[in-house]
Amino acid sequence: MQNSWLNLCVDWDIPLWFTGALVTAGLVYVRGWLALRRTRPQTLPVWRLLSFLAGILAIFVAVASSLDTYSATLLFMHMAQHFVLMSVAPPLIVLGCPLVPMLRGLPRSIVRRFGAPLFRSAFAHRAQKLFSQLPISWLAMNATYVGWHVPRAYEFALASESWHTVEHFCFFATSVLFWWPILRPWPSRRPFASWMIIPYLLTSDLVNTGLSAFLCFSGRLLYPSYARVDRPFGLDALQDQIAAGAFMWVFGSVVFLIPAIYLTARFLAAGRFVDAKTKLESARAMAQ
Repeated sequence: MQNSWLNLCVDWDIPLWFTGALVTAGLVYVRGWLALRRTRPQTLPVWRLLSFLAGILAIFVAVASSLDTYSATLLFMHMAQHFVLMSVAPPLIVLGCPLVPMLRGLPRSIVRRFGAPLFRSAFAHRAQKLFSQLPISWLAMNATYVGWHVPRAYEFALASESWHTVEHFCFFATSVLFWWPILRPWPSRRPFASWMIIPYLLTSDLVNTGLSAFLCFSGRLLYPSYARVDRPFGLDALQDQIAAGAFMWVFGSVVFLIPAIYLTARFLAAGRFVDAKTKLESARAMAQ
C-alpha cells in the first residue's frame, strides 16, 4: 500500500512534444520580458515574470504528473487536474501580462508576416470586443465547465485521447478569458464598472457549488467508466466521486470567493474615503 501511495506522487508520464512547446513559450516570454524591461521596468516587474513561468509550470504539472496518469482511474485526480487547468494556470498566466511580452519575444519577421496582419484585421477587433464583455466571458467558462462534466460528454472525452486534449484546451482557453477582465493585464482596459466583477465571481461560484453538490449528493455513479477499471488504493468509485465533488466545492469556492471578498473590501474602503473627503470639503465650505 505504501508503494502504491508513493506511485501516486512519482508516476509521471512526460509528453515530450508538449513539454517542448511549453519550454518554447517560456523562452519566448522571457526574451520579450527582458526587451520590455529596458523601457518599462515598472510595468513588468520580476513578479510578473515569475507568475507567467509558474503558470507554465502548472500546465506542465497538470498534463505530465500523476494528475494525468491517474485521471482515467481516479475521478478525484481528474478533478484536481481540471482545477489546475482552470483555476491555477490561467490566472498565473494572465498576471504575467502575456500579450506584449510574447509578441516582443518572437522574431520580428514572424510578427511582421503573421502577427501584424492578424491584429489589424476586422476579425481580431470584433473578437476582442466580443470577448471583453463580461457576460460572454462568464458564459464561455461556465458553459464549458458544466458542459464537459455532463456524463455523456465526460465519458466521450475519457474514451478518446484526442477529445480529452480538446476538453483540456477548452478548460484552459475559456478560463483565460474568464480571468482576463478580473486581473486586467497590461495593456488592456476595463470597459465596464469595476463593481460588476463581484457578481461575476459570485455567480460563477454558484455554478461550481451546484455541480460539486451534484457530484457529492447524487447517490449514484455519474461516470460508469470509473467502475469498470481497476480501482487503485482500494477506493470505491462512489467514494471517489464524493471526494472529487468535495475537492471541487472547497477549492473552487476559495478561488472565487477570496477575490470577491477582497474587491468588496476595497470598494467599501474607497466609499468611506470618498464620504470622509466629501464631509471635509463641506465643512471647509461652511467655515468659509
